[in-house]
Amino acid sequence: MTVPTEDLRQARTVYRELEDIGYDRAFSFEAKHDPFVPLAVAAEHTDRIALGTAIAIAFARTPMTLANVAWDLQTVTGGRFVLGLGSQIRPHIEQRFSMPWGNPVARMDELVRGIRAIWQAWETGERLAFEGEYYTHTRMIPAFSPGPNPYGTPPIFTAGFGPQMTEVAGRVADGFLVHPVNSRRSLQELTLPALARGAAQADRSVDDIEVVCVTIVVTGRTEEELTRSREAVREQLAFYGTTPAYLPVFDLHGYGDLHPELQALARQDRWKEMAALIDDDLIETIAVVGEPRDVAAKVRDRLDGISSSVSLVNNRAPDPEHFAEVVGARAD
Repeated sequence: MTVPTEDLRQARTVYRELEDIGYDRAFSFEAKHDPFVPLAVAAEHTDRIALGTAIAIAFARTPMTLANVAWDLQTVTGGRFVLGLGSQIRPHIEQRFSMPWGNPVARMDELVRGIRAIWQAWETGERLAFEGEYYTHTRMIPAFSPGPNPYGTPPIFTAGFGPQMTEVAGRVADGFLVHPVNSRRSLQELTLPALARGAAQADRSVDDIEVVCVTIVVTGRTEEELTRSREAVREQLAFYGTTPAYLPVFDLHGYGDLHPELQALARQDRWKEMAALIDDDLIETIAVVGEPRDVAAKVRDRLDGISSSVSLVNNRAPDPEHFAEVVGARAD
């Protein structure tokens, strides 16, 4: 489950509620708030549920800062942490975070390897000697080494959309976080082949990589709730449709012509008009739509033979009662 925590104080309760309902894992994500802080809070209020980031913005940080925070969260969660990383896009990295951009595919590959090299030095006491094109880490003294982690190293998941960034996960990651702009067809024709190519480059199988399909859900018990959820997703897809990276999925389903229209409206800040261009057929292609009791079966139909892991996402505040119905239906 991806948790849209608008109010960080909810971290004290919402993760526990999801654990009590029966969810296996809950992800934070980086938008208005730091993605790591709520998980540190959640660790103190949960016992079983895995906690991860989906995603933390990798290029806003360095391998050392990511290695440190992941190490500490792996410790305070008792081995329940997953470090999920994504690249974001150039304007945000350069203009929002004031960090360098360039060759994001190679940079992500190197960043993951850099984190692992730092962890290896902490685990074994070996000299830190990582020298790459973008990151260099060659200094580690006992005063700054936390030493071996009692719970082992946390898994690293990477996120991506295009074939090259998807291949990165196949080469270096423990898991792949599939962007929510996906469909069963796009997963079969675009995502899995790229993941398999990356895995082959590292002489491993795609079965060695956990594929987590982040899946948009439109749900509600009443027509009013369902409409509210659908309209929120309509706006979300209109926003995604302005980004060239997501065009392959729109093209695959015959909606490629929407991209220039949405971009033109976005430049004029005409966001409500953008949403009107997203029809119900496109919503049902990208999202799982149905009453809470029907969601689990529809997710199974979408991901059967593709992935055994799913992270449900909805950009409304989480409703534990709706989530309980989804999990209950899964068990039936």
